[in-house]
Amino acid sequence: MTVSSDDMGALFRDYKRSAVRLETHQTYTMPNEQRDIARFLAGEPEPDDSKSSWLRSVRQNIAAGKTMQRIKFVRRPLTDYTRFLFERGIPGNIEAGEDYRIVDITDRDIAVPEQDFWLFDESTVLLLNFNADGTLRNREIADPSELGKYLHWRDIALSEAVPFVDYQP
Repeated sequence: MTVSSDDMGALFRDYKRSAVRLETHQTYTMPNEQRDIARFLAGEPEPDDSKSSWLRSVRQNIAAGKTMQRIKFVRRPLTDYTRFLFERGIPGNIEAGEDYRIVDITDRDIAVPEQDFWLFDESTVLLLNFNADGTLRNREIADPSELGKYLHWRDIALSEAVPFVDYQP
């Protein structure tokens, strides 16, 4: 089932306990980030409002007693996108309350497919399907009968991950 932006917003608003994301791609090409990435690459300062709605959502969820966690897979040398994320994305997300972790897969393989997803309350999986260039193709709810494999992949990633603040590329 394809998921609209409104439906995705409802998932973030309505989950009860936990939201966990696996970020497996090295580059994302999201239209709303392109101007900020260009500014970053040009050495310009970050605009004050670049992520305010997302950070407000994170803060609201954390204040409501929910958890938000991300596990980012990286390869060295870091892509421009990952460098942007490390400098301008992740620190603000952590400050807002997200638990951000890193898995460095430069010299090893981890038994997790290159499939981004959000796992809500260990019961609903939102697949984020990307094209090779990092553009989002679509979002869909995974078949509930496959929940076990996403829980397994999350557990593998968590066992290999280090907190962002401890990661040294």
